Amino acid sequence: MKSSNIHKEYKHNNVFFDDIIANFDSKGENFGNQDRNSLKLFRLNNETINVKSFRIPNIINQIAYRFFRKSKAQRSFEYANKLKNLNIGTPQPIAYYEFKTPFLFKKSYYISEQIDCDYTYRELTTDFNIPNYNEVLRGFTRFTFNLHEKGVHFLDHSPGNTLIKKTENGYDFYLVDLNRMEFKTLDFETRIKNFSKLTIHKSMVEVMSDEYAKCSGKDYETIFNLMWKETKTFQEKYHRKRRLKKKLKFWKKL
Repeated sequence: MKSSNIHKEYKHNNVFFDDIIANFDSKGENFGNQDRNSLKLFRLNNETINVKSFRIPNIINQIAYRFFRKSKAQRSFEYANKLKNLNIGTPQPIAYYEFKTPFLFKKSYYISEQIDCDYTYRELTTDFNIPNYNEVLRGFTRFTFNLHEKGVHFLDHSPGNTLIKKTENGYDFYLVDLNRMEFKTLDFETRIKNFSKLTIHKSMVEVMSDEYAKCSGKDYETIFNLMWKETKTFQEKYHRKRRLKKKLKFWKKL
């Protein structure tokens, strides 16, 4: 059983979308990391579009997504539309497709505009020689402050999920991987904790804390101490999980 929701500006292309979803495995150009979910690019007239194929969830989530929760594809589409309405950068949402049985949820696909970006935030964590580095990092911090002011809590605010594009007026920022978000008023601690997954570098935390202090009018030391504490806490948790996974893999091999 197939269902879909296509943005009103793209409804006249429904036959094209039906075809690329039906033939996703044999058509399109692979894009990016294919480990967790499959991403492909397609040409639609003069536009490049990005199609994300979410893998079939485990049996528990197949039941949950069938009856109780919105799918990742649906949430991505709806959240992107909300961001657009708030004038927050994200690739144009185009459509989502879902495949279900009477009792289980199976495949889903999210279709969006492909942004031709210069780099992602991740490059800021590995290449400190990027032109106008400080300006870009401060611009990203202002972008994040704007998210918070508009009540957007991006739960996957991590290095690969913000695209950065140089323009005549500076830099534009676009959020991707949108299926985990909350829309609510954010308290101070939640705002600062939202930076915790972004970098391991204290120097970057210092710059982001300084810019966030300028935007918010809050005390720099208070912001930095909390942001650096949350960053270290996240890193400790992350590496603890990795060590546990390695141990489990070791015991499985025995």
